[in-house]
This record gives sequence, structure tokens and C-alpha cells, in this order.
Amino acid sequence: MLNKVMLIGYVGADSEMKFTAAGIPVANFSLAVKETYKNGGGEKKTNTVWIHCVAWRRWAEIVGEHVSKGKFLYVEGRLQLRSYEDREGQKRNATEVVVTTLRFLGPAKNGNGEKAAASSKTGQPGDESDNPFNEQEGGTEEQEIPF
Repeated sequence: MLNKVMLIGYVGADSEMKFTAAGIPVANFSLAVKETYKNGGGEKKTNTVWIHCVAWRRWAEIVGEHVSKGKFLYVEGRLQLRSYEDREGQKRNATEVVVTTLRFLGPAKNGNGEKAAASSKTGQPGDESDNPFNEQEGGTEEQEIPF
């Protein structure tokens, strides 16, 4: 089976980094990805899709330090679906991309970007064995959402 996502887009807001109860860093950010198509009348249309991304361990540290609103990024990862209860006790579902690779592609859209194309961040992501959203063999155990 294959579960791989590749995205290029602009960060919509500054990233948010937190730590799990076990002290593992986790960072969240949203990426705006545009898709362009022609409708039935031949008109060119553009649609923006907002993708929620989550990074763990070293990737979370990199995201927390360097990912801010307007940055132009390439994100590679895997699609993850999870359920949680909101503050009102309602069951919610979330679809997100778990970051496995991140590259800074160019100047930020807001004009605050440095020479990000030259400072690509690559490498191997950390082990996700204690990612609380990964299912363990022998069943799943309900755990607290870290954010």
C-alpha cells in the first residue's frame, strides 16, 4: 500500500509548536494549495485548498523555528485520519498530513522571506513509534490529543 502526499503552497499562519505529556515536540501549520482548472465554458478557475499539516520530533522543531505565515514550502508526508472530542464533547474528525520531508522553496509571499531556496531542510524524520495517533499492534488505545 502507498500513502504519500506531496504539496507545494504558502503557509497561512505562523506554526504552533507544543509538547506531548511525554515531552515529544509536535508542530501544526496550514498550507494553502491552489488548483487551477477550466470549467465547462472554458473559463480558467482557481480554487484554494487548505491542508492541515502536523510535524513530530525534529521536524516539529524545524517547523516551530522556521515556518511562519507566507513561507513558500514543499511538504511531503502521509495522510492521517483521526477522531477526537472537542471542548463541547462533540466527536470531530480531522484529516491531516504528517510531515516526513520539508523544503523551503523561495521567498515568502508576504515579502519577509530570506534566501530560503538555498536553506532547504532535508533529512530523515524521527521515529514515530510513540506518536499517539499511530495504531499499535494488538488494538488501539484511547489517548489524549496533545493540542
